[in-house]
Amino acid sequence: QQSNDQRDLTTRPHKMASMSAVRRSLRQVATIAARRGATAGLVAEAGASRAILAGELRAQARAGVVGSFTAGKSLFHASSAAHAAGLIEPHGGKLVNLMVDESKKASLVSSCNRTLELSDRNACDVELLAVGGFSPLTGFMNEDVYTHCVKEMRLPGSNLLFGMPIVLDTACEDTKVGDKVLLKYQGKDVGVITVESKWKPDKPMEAKMCYGTSSIEHPGVSMISMERRKYYIGGKVEGLSKPERPFPCPDPSEVRAMLPAGKDVVAFQCRNPIHRAHYELFTRALDAENVGEGAVCLVHPTMGPTQDDDISGLVRYHTYEVLAKEVNNPAIRWAYLPYSMHMAGPREAIQHMIIRKNYGCTHFIIGRDMAGSKSSIDGEDFYGAYDAQDLAKANAAELGMKTVPSLNVVYTDEEGYVTADVAEAKKLSVKKLSGTKFRKMLRGGEDIPEWFAFKSVVKVLREHQ
Repeated sequence: QQSNDQRDLTTRPHKMASMSAVRRSLRQVATIAARRGATAGLVAEAGASRAILAGELRAQARAGVVGSFTAGKSLFHASSAAHAAGLIEPHGGKLVNLMVDESKKASLVSSCNRTLELSDRNACDVELLAVGGFSPLTGFMNEDVYTHCVKEMRLPGSNLLFGMPIVLDTACEDTKVGDKVLLKYQGKDVGVITVESKWKPDKPMEAKMCYGTSSIEHPGVSMISMERRKYYIGGKVEGLSKPERPFPCPDPSEVRAMLPAGKDVVAFQCRNPIHRAHYELFTRALDAENVGEGAVCLVHPTMGPTQDDDISGLVRYHTYEVLAKEVNNPAIRWAYLPYSMHMAGPREAIQHMIIRKNYGCTHFIIGRDMAGSKSSIDGEDFYGAYDAQDLAKANAAELGMKTVPSLNVVYTDEEGYVTADVAEAKKLSVKKLSGTKFRKMLRGGEDIPEWFAFKSVVKVLREHQ
């Protein structure tokens, strides 16, 4: 029998007034967040002012060897260490580390009285909690923190911005406050949660406040209503091991260790293979007016669950690896993020900024309709093209970060890649290739133009069709 929550979530009167209600809901949340932030004051931007390097010199600096990731021990667990290294402070001032010492793991596991098998999404959240990606959180949100975050996009007490609630779901009726639950993923012990609260969430309210809609046509709303189980449990998490993955996911300490001290770090978030236009976008971002000399770009794809029709994380990992070798660029760092997408548009943009701040980034590239989604029925957009950019810019100073708008670059016969306004002003011949057409050509074995995609990436995609 369909639950009341599910019935509420599947009801969508009059198409949500053509999605305008979505934007109204998000603006209301943004207004509340801004008002709360004003009372708390703004976080000072990290680092001293930096000179702007000419575009010609920056272009030369981008031609060389790729910055490789060397796994190492966690070097920056406290804000003082991060500050001394010339890196931006983590969100809340301290990088959380919940991993348990090896000598204490056996006794911790033996103290558990319940076991919970994690979903792919749960496993991503446990990992990011344990390694500090979700700093300052030290566990899954309790009911009061969850409700406050959902309604106000902030953490209670500290008043820190926080884009999305971090919750653990269960169908177990017997789980109660005080239980120690062993968290397992694909048969491996990855953590323990000490249950401090258990409740049946108001999923329609969560959907409306976080996604701007309660329509089940939204993939994020569909996820919380149909994938997540009946109850949420909150409490302190202790990490036993990282989930095993076929690709490395360096933690914030390890990523920070490979970043240059005292330099800007521009984060590029993606969930798809990188093609020529993407590459132009994030390398040109290093020339932005608010990015300093000697900056690097951290290409930081999300590798957890995304949308059903997205290319798998493993295939994308192979495309990123071959591309890193092909471009061989010293101004780029590559790392992989164990995060599951919610497609929550503006609020998820805030979440991405907080996570990248914890990983050491000072700047964040905001694309058109970032983390946006379309109706599963008629394909209509849930968010405006610039909603995510607007909310990110409004909160960037408080986060101590800067946003870099995503340039609209196009390929022309005469001058190669240029910005769209330049192409229009010079009346250049613009070439276009839609994603649908690209996928059709890929399946059909047709030649893919090199102006559109890297040969190395195309080869990997064909091998994994």
